[in-house]
Amino acid sequence: MTSNVYIKDANATLDFGFDWSQWLSAGETILSYALTLDEGITKVADGSTTTGSVIVWLSSGSPGQRYSVACKITTSSSPSRIDERTIKLDIRER
Repeated sequence: MTSNVYIKDANATLDFGFDWSQWLSAGETILSYALTLDEGITKVADGSTTTGSVIVWLSSGSPGQRYSVACKITTSSSPSRIDERTIKLDIRER
């Protein structure tokens, strides 16, 4: 099991991924997604990929704080499957 807690510097702009590739059925894709970010984190850019992942570029945050970023997807299966995953960002001076 991988950790969903990541360390980020307040001045860094980094990409973070939500990977559903092992969870999706053969031929199933992500039709849409919605990101929810705690106040204090800034979304710079995002984009889903054809490999079953959603990538989001994040910046800012205050040192010593932990922020949550959630990604909720809807899939192409019939009926559509809906899932949500959350990552945590610990902001630290690096």
